[in-house]
Amino acid sequence: MLRALNTSSTGLEAQQANIDRIANDLANVNTDGYKRETTEFHDLMYENVKDPGARQGASTVTPVGIQKGMGVKVGANHKIFEQGSTKITNNPYDLMIEGKGFMQVKLPNTGEVVYTRAGNFKLDPQGRVSLSNGALLEPAVIVPPEASSVVIGPNGAVKIFTTEGESQIGQIQLANFVNPQGLMSIGNNFYKSTVGSGGPKQSIPGEIGSGTILQGALESSNVNVANSMIEMIGAQRAYEMNTRVMGVADKMLEATTNIVR
Repeated sequence: MLRALNTSSTGLEAQQANIDRIANDLANVNTDGYKRETTEFHDLMYENVKDPGARQGASTVTPVGIQKGMGVKVGANHKIFEQGSTKITNNPYDLMIEGKGFMQVKLPNTGEVVYTRAGNFKLDPQGRVSLSNGALLEPAVIVPPEASSVVIGPNGAVKIFTTEGESQIGQIQLANFVNPQGLMSIGNNFYKSTVGSGGPKQSIPGEIGSGTILQGALESSNVNVANSMIEMIGAQRAYEMNTRVMGVADKMLEATTNIVR
């Protein structure tokens, strides 16, 4: 009975982590560029009462053994980088990546380069293309005050129109990773590269393996509310079943204690 109590408690912890993950996804259903997560579960170690193939006699072995499981644990939790739907804004500084890749931005306080799929950019007082939290697009793009309009092509070329004509003032680059699931989320729609993700590989939008830039649009969250609700119901049922197992084990332990008395 004590084993059943311990095993069911691991199930409760695992399903609680699952519910927490679903809650975070649903909380970010309207967060531009947000990527939903998935949770992987691994079974815990086993107690080998009898090994498969153990000898039962001089010339006889057992084809199967006896193993007692000890429960479950959360094995991994990572992002699903599935393309989100397009949200047209007609804001010239809103940029969406159609396909693979991340935009590079430099944090204002540390100068560290991080990566994002949320392209709701603006101009700071110096005319630099930046996010609302002050992170600057990298490589930097500075729009002069005499620019009457800004056009950003699918290949990331930034052009302005002035009374003197057209000129290119910058080039947006995208970063790709061998294993984007290995990126570390640090909040504010930012990711950091890790040993698991591998180093960033910069490329021009539209090159092989990289997406293209769509001006005047944002990528919506890829959270599917209906699927998340179904997952939540399944996790809730699994949690309830583990509480029932714990209740049954508790009653069996109580009955055993009463017999001993």
